[in-house]
Amino acid sequence: MATLPSSTAAIFSLREDYCAMTNRSLLLISRDLTNVSMETEQYTDFPCILAIFSCFTLSVIYVTSLYIWNSPFDRDHASTIKKRFLSAFIMMFVSPLFLYFGINRTILQKATIWELLGVRWVGLIQATVMPLLLTMVLFLGPLSVQASSGLWRLYAEPMYWVGNMKSLGWWRNQIVAPLSEEWTFRACMLPLLLQCYKPSTAIFICPLFFGVAHFHHVIEMTRSGAKFKDAFMLCSFQFVYTTLFGAYAAFLFAKTGHYIAPFAAHAFCNHMGFPDLSEVIACKNPLKRTILFCLFFAGVIGWCLLLTPMTNPTLFSNKLFWHNYYF
Repeated sequence: MATLPSSTAAIFSLREDYCAMTNRSLLLISRDLTNVSMETEQYTDFPCILAIFSCFTLSVIYVTSLYIWNSPFDRDHASTIKKRFLSAFIMMFVSPLFLYFGINRTILQKATIWELLGVRWVGLIQATVMPLLLTMVLFLGPLSVQASSGLWRLYAEPMYWVGNMKSLGWWRNQIVAPLSEEWTFRACMLPLLLQCYKPSTAIFICPLFFGVAHFHHVIEMTRSGAKFKDAFMLCSFQFVYTTLFGAYAAFLFAKTGHYIAPFAAHAFCNHMGFPDLSEVIACKNPLKRTILFCLFFAGVIGWCLLLTPMTNPTLFSNKLFWHNYYF
C-alpha cells in the first residue's frame, strides 16, 4: 500500500488537529452561551401573577393597618398620628416577610435578604447624596422661588428646625411616611417584581400599588365633610403624581440598589410639595418672572440629562441579581 509523503502527512495531521481544536472551541462557546442564557433566564419561571398578588396583598395590609384603630379624630390629630406611627413601625417588620417567602431561593443563595432590601454599607454615602442632588436639580424652579422669597433664610434659623422636630406632623411627613412607604412599596415589593420582570417593566408596575394606596384619603376627606366627587377627583390627581414619583423612586432603588436613595428623594419631595407656579405667575417684575420660568424648565432639562450618569449602578457598587438589565 502506498504511503503519503511526509510533508503531505504533516499537512493532514495539522488539519485534523485544527478541526479538533475548532470543535472543542465551538463546544466551549456553546456551553458558555448556554450558561449565560440560563443565568439570564433562571428567574423568569417564577409565576409573575404570584408576585403581583403578593404586592397587592401587601399594599392592602399596609393601608388597612392605618385604619384598624377606628379613631374618631382626623388624620392630623396627635392621637391619630401616634397610632399610625405604631402601624408603620409594625409594617416595617411585616413587609420583609413577603419578600423573604416570595423571593426565589436561588437569589437568596447569591444575596442576603438585607442586600435585597437595599440595606448595605457599600455605596451608602453616594446613594444618599447623589439621588438627593439629582432631585434638587429637578426642583430647581421651586427652590429658586423659595430663595427669592427669603425662605432660605428661615432654614438657617435653628429655632425653625427645633419647632419642626416638636411637630408630629413634621415627623410624619418627613421621616415616618417616607421611611415606611419606601420600605414597603420599594424595598419589599420591587425585588419581588424584578425576579420575573425586567427593571424597565417593574419600575412602572410597582408604583401602581403606591398610587392606588393613596385613594384611602377619599375616606378621610368624606369624613371631614367633603363631597365624594370632589374627594375622588382630588385623589385621582394625587394618584397621578404619586404614581409618577413612585416610578422615579423605584428607578432610584433599582439603579442604586440602596433603600436610602428613594427615602432621601421622598423626604425631600414631601418637604417641597407639588411644584406651584402661582407665585411665579403673580410676580410683578417681568424679568424676574421670566427668569423663574426659565429655571423651572432648566431644572427639568438638567434632571433629564443627569438622570442616567448620576444613577450609574457602578457608582453604588450595585451587583444585585437585576444589575445586568440596564434599561
